[in-house]
Amino acid sequence: MNLHQNLLNEPPETRLADNPEAREALAASDDPTPVAARFPEYSAAWARLAELSLADDQPVAAYAYARTGYHRGLDQLRRSGWKGHGPIPWEHAPNQGFLRALHALSRASAEIGDTEEAERCATFLRESSAEADKALNA
Repeated sequence: MNLHQNLLNEPPETRLADNPEAREALAASDDPTPVAARFPEYSAAWARLAELSLADDQPVAAYAYARTGYHRGLDQLRRSGWKGHGPIPWEHAPNQGFLRALHALSRASAEIGDTEEAERCATFLRESSAEADKALNA
């Protein structure tokens, strides 16, 4: 008997592949810009750019960065078998870039007055990972 079998017929968790080179480059740099340029598919770099822009009261730039990280993450999720819904666990570190970009997109949308998008992204975050929602909104 498989103790980890999903008996509720829910979609399986989606776990993105790690990109050690991009992860190490981002960890070694105070400026995520060259990391995003070198690894444009790496959502964590775009999420960090969005977070820095939000901290600098630049919500339009934050929106653009977060939207890029969000869409790059969606592409990777789909390639990993994600069907548009289901858990994207926060505790799996490679998922965190996408989840952070989604959170930043919600915040930036709210700051520019796009309430519908802000709410949609906040709901998507909660439904994808309650742990991410809790960690990012603490």
